[in-house]
Amino acid sequence: MESRIERLQTVQVLKDEYILGGQTFNRMQRRQFLKTALISSLASSTAFQALALGKDNRYRKEIGIQLYTLRNQLKVDLKGTLKIVAQSGYKQVEPFGFPNAKEMIKISKDLGLAVNSSHFNWESVTEPEKKGVAPFSAISDLAKDAGLSHLVIPYVHGRNRKTLDDYKRLSENCNKAAAQAQKLDIQLAYHNHAFEFEPLEGGKSGYDIFVKEFEPNMKFELDVFWAVVGGKNPVKLIKTLKGRVSQLHLKDLKKGMNLPNYGGIPNDAFKELGSGMIDMEPIIEAAEKAGVAHCHVEQDHSLDAIKSIQKSIQYLRML
Repeated sequence: MESRIERLQTVQVLKDEYILGGQTFNRMQRRQFLKTALISSLASSTAFQALALGKDNRYRKEIGIQLYTLRNQLKVDLKGTLKIVAQSGYKQVEPFGFPNAKEMIKISKDLGLAVNSSHFNWESVTEPEKKGVAPFSAISDLAKDAGLSHLVIPYVHGRNRKTLDDYKRLSENCNKAAAQAQKLDIQLAYHNHAFEFEPLEGGKSGYDIFVKEFEPNMKFELDVFWAVVGGKNPVKLIKTLKGRVSQLHLKDLKKGMNLPNYGGIPNDAFKELGSGMIDMEPIIEAAEKAGVAHCHVEQDHSLDAIKSIQKSIQYLRML
């Protein structure tokens, strides 16, 4: 296999300058040349191509956006914001607040955006006996009518996750709901934050309970940002849970954070993909091997959410 140096052509490197094709360059030009050449060399290498999102990568071709990222913009201009999403290159959206997302779903589909998954009113699963909460069967029926193939539990109130026994009860409720959803060909999954990874009794975490107690038809939507905040390696989690992770949330984390952190985290910790400390390529490579169905970009907080989602998709497409 041709070496990187050979691919850089015949270059005579001197102390303060270098010569290429008989032309002499100064030190600054030399540094820029070597940097550019190294990037080019890496991009053409087999190892880099194995990690990079090539044109045939299905996550690149079908990349989604969790619309919670744009919640403020959607309130002001629903159609205009979704049009920007489509124009930015996203191919699918994951709404939030289902079943109160009918118009969001309709407009998205009209714009050519696929809608496979949605976050929904989680209390229908986590607190099914709570007064005023719609039964999950009604929500799953509406999801079927909307053409959804995935529903995701996005959160759990603190009052429902204080002990390992709480997590066991949550697991039971999730399993019951997953069985109902399966009858409609809908995949139910649980979206993590960092608190699920906090050690509780005996050093076990709520996530440990989920991994043990979830039935095969109850999956995980792994948020890689919150996994890292919770002190976990997303690649290892995906490999360990092979076949059990239905979707991913891709978001980046500010460098220099003190981890793990199971409580609050500052808004500026949320970064565009490629702007933080999380290496996305190995995560996406692991996802493909583990049979993950969909990947969605998400950024909980941003000073300019539109620019953020555009920057993230540029990173994913290696622009």
